[in-house]
Amino acid sequence: MKEDDRSSIADLAATGACAIVWGTSWYAITLQFGVVDPVISLVYRFSLAAALLFLWCTVRGDAVRLSLQRHKAAAAVGLFSFTIDYGFTYYAEKYVVSGIVAVVFAALAFVNLIVFRVALGQRAPRGAWASTALGVVGVAVLSRDEIVSAAVSAGALRGLLAAFVAVVAAAFGNVSARHGERIGAPLQSSLAWSMAYGAGLLALVAFITGRRWTFDSRSTYVFSLLYLAAAASVLAFLLYFGLARRRGYTTASYVLALTPILAVTMSALFEAKRWGASSLFGIVLVLSGQWLLLRVRNSRAEQTIGRTETGESHEWHDARNRLGRPERLGSRA
Repeated sequence: MKEDDRSSIADLAATGACAIVWGTSWYAITLQFGVVDPVISLVYRFSLAAALLFLWCTVRGDAVRLSLQRHKAAAAVGLFSFTIDYGFTYYAEKYVVSGIVAVVFAALAFVNLIVFRVALGQRAPRGAWASTALGVVGVAVLSRDEIVSAAVSAGALRGLLAAFVAVVAAAFGNVSARHGERIGAPLQSSLAWSMAYGAGLLALVAFITGRRWTFDSRSTYVFSLLYLAAAASVLAFLLYFGLARRRGYTTASYVLALTPILAVTMSALFEAKRWGASSLFGIVLVLSGQWLLLRVRNSRAEQTIGRTETGESHEWHDARNRLGRPERLGSRA
């Protein structure tokens, strides 16, 4: 088997694992509602996740100290990916069903192409635009019944707007993570700091807005919190950002287009939901879009995996050559 084929299989496995974890996390999130304010639950979630990551780094002997530049990048990821993204996602869930939010989030790969073009000047080839659009259409077809049956109200529109804000924030979080990668931030420790910053910012929001600090000792809340922190935060984001560093953030964000497939499967198993021809067709479109996106090579949108012989990304290598001096990656971590 060729090295590229093995790499593609490994990346598909990482994509599938993320889709499974985040697909099941929709139900786990619903178990967090009720007694504890959603913002407080997010503080608990990301505080625990950050602690687990710091512990993991300590056990492995990885350095957790970051330079000032890398702390700034980690803080930006915490702001966009864990504070704004998840804050608005939880808000959206109060007004629209998870299937609708999943459809909106399926557009993350498409939004990434736009944001990376604006923020970093990366031009995506036509194949990347076509494959991401195919995935968005596939998820829309897959969730057609939920979309059609959803009652359009002021609350639903607020929920949809909140979901869109969350998607845009996630895209800017990816740009911030890309910057952290470019300046040499290690994945595990930078992710730990990002979640710590996210938890701190969410706690600040809770204090400013006067949220009530409570805790639900019921097993459903505790176990769902542990699952969301350990699996949906630590494991899934390590796989996600690892995939992003190898394949690019557009490809990695396509994970969000796969999660509704698991939701349909769970509905069929536990809620006697029957799959129609449109659902099966939507699954084919989503999987086809993912396969096509993974096959896109040598594109500006996927230069996160492009390296020179010295290990530098192409854009930083070119910038260093234009400046005519060695690239400094900041102080020692």
